[in-house]
Amino acid sequence: MSTHVQKPGWFTVNVFNRAVAWLTRRGLSVWGSRVLAVRGRKSGQWRTTPVNLLTVDGQQYLIAPRGHVQWTHNMRAVGGGELRLGKNVEEFTAVEVADDDKTPLLRAYLKHWKAEVGVFFNGVGPDSPDAEMRRIAPDHPVFRITVTNRR
Repeated sequence: MSTHVQKPGWFTVNVFNRAVAWLTRRGLSVWGSRVLAVRGRKSGQWRTTPVNLLTVDGQQYLIAPRGHVQWTHNMRAVGGGELRLGKNVEEFTAVEVADDDKTPLLRAYLKHWKAEVGVFFNGVGPDSPDAEMRRIAPDHPVFRITVTNRR
């Protein structure tokens, strides 16, 4: 497994993510944003971060543009979490997608959010050849989620 991680810079942590999370917590989705809540694999405490929820052929996915970051490790350990948009909470289970199956999902993700996250994909864009998508697939965890409860 790849250990690729691109840590967010000061602006992302202190301005962008906070602004998106603030709006999303108030029910305003920014380009498909949700607040992802996953229990910490060691602490058991809820950890939150803004994410982009991708829907392809009626199925929902979470993609980690920055690589194998903490929420991906927690997701693997606990197998699910919550997506929050305002007062709406969707509990879900998650299954990691195999690298060989990521190409169409990464392509769709980049079509939607290239302006926001393209810098994390090492020059690969939505129109890149499949071989390039397969090359970067191990660096970007993808989880298929299934909603189990809405509240």
